[in-house]
Amino acid sequence: MIRVSVIVPAYNEAATIVPLLREVRAQKVEGIEFEVVVVDDGSKDDTLALLEQNPSLFDTLVKQPKNGGKGAAVIAGLKHATGQYILFQDADLEYSPSHYELMLMPVKSFGAEIVMGSRFSAPLYTRVQYFSHKMGNRLITLIFNLLNNTTFTDIYTCYLLYKRDLINPEELISLGWEQQAEILGHAVRRAKVIYEVAISYHGRSFEEGKKIRGWHTIAVVIMIFRRAMATSGHPKAR
Repeated sequence: MIRVSVIVPAYNEAATIVPLLREVRAQKVEGIEFEVVVVDDGSKDDTLALLEQNPSLFDTLVKQPKNGGKGAAVIAGLKHATGQYILFQDADLEYSPSHYELMLMPVKSFGAEIVMGSRFSAPLYTRVQYFSHKMGNRLITLIFNLLNNTTFTDIYTCYLLYKRDLINPEELISLGWEQQAEILGHAVRRAKVIYEVAISYHGRSFEEGKKIRGWHTIAVVIMIFRRAMATSGHPKAR
């Protein structure tokens, strides 16, 4: 059995956390054992109370004393993960856990060390949303590919699956949205087998609770360059 730790950072997601975790628990993939690690990042709504009322929906609950940002929640979750692989899952319902089997296919069939889900690689469906977000994603994906000699089509999807021993959470420095670029930057330099699969996307609007904004792109681009410079030995990037 391959053990996969599903990390679910959550901040003020009372409307979706229980249905989401029920869907996570419903996933059955042959040869795969799922460990669900939920991190409440100091939620101010009923998220924590709902989690405590439904202990069967997760294996580990990490309670952050205050809101530290998604990156801080991810690091806290990684420190409690015991699986051979890490899979990130947002606490909203923009991404369906029904994609887990597809995400894990390259692992089971080809020994993939990294699998990235892509919303732009022929998904079955995708909700039409903000033009600025799509262009921003294409920009940061292009920059990442140029600096890392990769061919990703979507580096800022929720679904990033990677072999846990590729990254020590102690080496992560980012606590913001740019952390995924940091994690991926570390991982692609160490992995030999990398795949991408098409996933569908049901994005939220800002009115529905979407948190990421266009200006987050600036920090992401800076982190992409920082990781590339650090890998090449540039002292200012360390």
